[in-house]
Amino acid sequence: MAARANTVTTLALCLSTGLVSNAALAHESGEITARVGSHYVVPDSDNGDVVDVKSAFGLTGGVQYFICPSLAVDLLVAAPFKHDIALKSGGGDVASTRHLPPTLSLVWYPQISETFKPFVGAGLNYTLFFDEKTRGALAGTRLSLDNSFGAAFVAGLEVAIDPRWSVVADVRYLDIDSKARVDGDSIGTVTVDPVGYGLALAYRF
Repeated sequence: MAARANTVTTLALCLSTGLVSNAALAHESGEITARVGSHYVVPDSDNGDVVDVKSAFGLTGGVQYFICPSLAVDLLVAAPFKHDIALKSGGGDVASTRHLPPTLSLVWYPQISETFKPFVGAGLNYTLFFDEKTRGALAGTRLSLDNSFGAAFVAGLEVAIDPRWSVVADVRYLDIDSKARVDGDSIGTVTVDPVGYGLALAYRF
């Protein structure tokens, strides 16, 4: 009964958003795609007059599983990003941190073209901060950043090269806020909220 209820729910979701069509579809139910590429991450760094979290490039990848022809579960993974942290008062770089931002989203592909496939989605992001290091004005102190849990949004375009390969460009927004401590004392919340600009090569199984 539970399996039947889940199947009915999935079909209802697809039908309600107009995702089932008699025309040829770009993707198929049960299809898996894998991609590898890079994102340039630009933090919002809305931290008043205290610190500035700098932009960084990073290697990223992901897997998508299509639960119906136009609806996919998307998992974004990455090699650790490294960000330098500077004082806005002009004190230069005072710290650096690495983070991993695994993100799980539900992505919708409207049926427009088999070659050009736009998509939008939303989900959740969990960011793990580690390897914090200090220098300059903070040299000799211990900086720690709490992990973050927040919303995630994505929009992009997949361009098919052949039936298996495609190029994917996307823009992602992640809600990342981390409580910062120096030598165990709280110095407030660091708002990162980055926008990531990505380009990847994808393979369709």
